[in-house]
Amino acid sequence: MTMFFLTPLLVAVVCILIAWIFKNADGNMERRKVETRARAQARPWVDEDLKDSSDLHAVEEDADDWQDSEENVEHIPFSHTRYPEKEMVKRSQEFYELLNKRRSVRFISNEQVPMEVIDNVIKAAGTAPSGAHTEPWTFVVVKDPDVKHKIREIIEEEEEINYLKRMGRQWVTDLKKLRTNWIKEYLDTAPVLILIFKQVHGFAANGKRKVHYYNEISVSIACGLLLAALQNAGLVTVTTTPLNCGPRLRELLDRPSNEKLLMLLPVGYPSKEATVPDLTRKPLDQIMVTM
Repeated sequence: MTMFFLTPLLVAVVCILIAWIFKNADGNMERRKVETRARAQARPWVDEDLKDSSDLHAVEEDADDWQDSEENVEHIPFSHTRYPEKEMVKRSQEFYELLNKRRSVRFISNEQVPMEVIDNVIKAAGTAPSGAHTEPWTFVVVKDPDVKHKIREIIEEEEEINYLKRMGRQWVTDLKKLRTNWIKEYLDTAPVLILIFKQVHGFAANGKRKVHYYNEISVSIACGLLLAALQNAGLVTVTTTPLNCGPRLRELLDRPSNEKLLMLLPVGYPSKEATVPDLTRKPLDQIMVTM
């Protein structure tokens, strides 16, 4: 008799327990969704262009579409200049002092710069190392005033959204000390704009796609060399990474879908009224560890 009454009670308890488990599972799932959205919002620097269909991975493609390995490249003797120790120290110190004067300058004169200099600094950037020597970079030099203005219109339209919505309160707050906003006058005034595209893959002579290993790292190294070359030539720039402008700028500049905008550099001489924030750099003991 007792078992007759306990069975419904046990069923009720089990039902309550199952309902509780499902409720908590739903709650955990919702929390995970919220946390995922929060993480996405906390990473506004992830450009939407990185998610488009031009980012192709070899593992997802038909192997027949990709280039076979090339034959061995002939190796030649390495030519090297070795300096006496005192000369090494002197040269390294002078190079540091030169680059330590480099600043991000947002006030750029419209005075024209020699195109031979632009050619040389881009050639210097092109000496950067790259994965399997694929050289996955394209440097687009824009001098035409109308094209520069169209670039400015695209960037300012997206940047206003970035500042008001995408970037988040903390990022905007951190930028206040630099007095930056979505107005980019230097895109019109700078005599030269250099837009650096990374090639997510290339093409071999037979038309097959060619894998570009570590393409973003390789192009980033090239950008660093370009900044050093510009400083060495006596020109100024400010590194800009136009968030979510890549597809529109790629279309404007008639670049293929396998290229993605990594960086934009307005290049020229500083204007007479140019100012920069009074910032200091970390000392050596905060950036280097010796073991």
